[in-house]
Amino acid sequence: MKVGVEVPKCVASGQCVLLAPEVFDQREDDGMVVLLDEAPAPELHDGVRESAAVCPAAASRVRDS
Repeated sequence: MKVGVEVPKCVASGQCVLLAPEVFDQREDDGMVVLLDEAPAPELHDGVRESAAVCPAAASRVRDS
């Protein structure tokens, strides 16, 4: 799996961080998404897929490799 984010699209809702905190974080100053791991371990894939599905801005993308 490869994960990417489009920071300009982010609305800082934090859903990605709640569902996959090992992969996503938020900047302290404005809450925008920070990608911590672009190739997460298999046991994190479900949370990453769910976070991409519920992102209100569709700011994260997931590609199976």
